[in-house]
Amino acid sequence: MTSAPLILIPGLLNDADLWRDQVAALSSRFKVHVADITRGETMAALVETTFDLSDGPVAVAGFSLGGYVAQAMLKQSPERIERLALLDTGFRPDTPERAAERAHLTQLATASGKFLGIGDRLLGSYLAPNHVANPDMAGRVKAMTRRLGAEVFIRQSGLMREDGEAALRAFTGPALVLCGEVDQITPPEGHGEMAALMPHAELVIAPGCGHLTPIEAPELVSGALARWMER
Repeated sequence: MTSAPLILIPGLLNDADLWRDQVAALSSRFKVHVADITRGETMAALVETTFDLSDGPVAVAGFSLGGYVAQAMLKQSPERIERLALLDTGFRPDTPERAAERAHLTQLATASGKFLGIGDRLLGSYLAPNHVANPDMAGRVKAMTRRLGAEVFIRQSGLMREDGEAALRAFTGPALVLCGEVDQITPPEGHGEMAALMPHAELVIAPGCGHLTPIEAPELVSGALARWMER
C-alpha cells in the first residue's frame, strides 16, 4: 500500500462535493486532498496549485476535466506522479465538435446574464437515464453548477485540453481507468484506448452509469480507488 497522498481532482463545474463519498470512504486509510480547479486561468496554473497541495510523490485521480489536469501534471513532473487514475475523461485534444459545443454554451452563459447551471435538458447527458430522476444525484449536480456559476464555467471552458498520449505511454506506475457504461460525454471506447497505453492499467466500467461515476456509483468508485492505492 502506498504512503503517497491522494489528490482527487474534480471536473468542469464540480467542487469538492463531487468526491464527498470517496473522501469519506478513503480518508481513514490514506491522506486525501481535493484540488480546487475553479480559479486558475490556464492549465499550467491549475497544475501548479494542485501540486502545491503536497510535497513529493503523489497519487492523482482526475475526473473529466480533472483528468486533463492530471495528465498535464504528468507531462510537467512525471517523477512526482507515483500512480494515476483517470475517470470519465479523455486523452485527445478537443474535437472541433466538442470545442464548438463549449463555445456555444459559453456564449449562452455570457449573454443570458443569469447562469442557472446544468438544467434538466443537459442533465440527461451527464447522468444515466435511470439516474436523471434520482433527486439526490440530480440535486447534487445542479447545486454544484449553481454554486460555481458562469464565471467558473467560462474560465474552465477556455482551458486547453492537450493530447496526453505520449505521457500516458511513458507512464509505468499503477494506473486506473474508470468510466460509466453509458457515459455520453467520454464514452467507454476511449477509456479502453487509454488503458491500453499504460502497461499497469486496470480498466473498470461502472454498469448502468453515465458520466458522473463518483456520484452515480460511489461504492464502486471508492473500491476501485482503494484497490489502486493498495497495489
